[in-house]
Amino acid sequence: MSDTADHDLLAVAAHRELLGQILDKWSLSVLTELCEAPRRFNELRRAVPEVTQKSLTTTLRRLERNGIVERRVVNTRPVAVEYRITPLGKTVREPIDALLMWASTNLPRIEEARRRFDEDLGE
Repeated sequence: MSDTADHDLLAVAAHRELLGQILDKWSLSVLTELCEAPRRFNELRRAVPEVTQKSLTTTLRRLERNGIVERRVVNTRPVAVEYRITPLGKTVREPIDALLMWASTNLPRIEEARRRFDEDLGE
């Protein structure tokens, strides 16, 4: 394979990994909450009640690693941790909102396509 093809494959893999981490089940819910206001860990747990503590921790660490979320220690008694969206994280809101709008707009057509597909398999 050529160097260009190798580079292209690596770029696709990197994009896929990043998008998978930003668009996963819990990240979307967490980002929605953090775009509204900074939140403490337990506030996020209450806002997204279906997420487990372990999944929320993993999601927040992944988003922090990617520069989308920032973790700040708040000097209170007891010491607390607050999560907030970063400037980079704010830039992802518009494309995510566009993707969610596309899904909402096209969901009836997608459900119809799924129904036809499933019927064809049953024949």
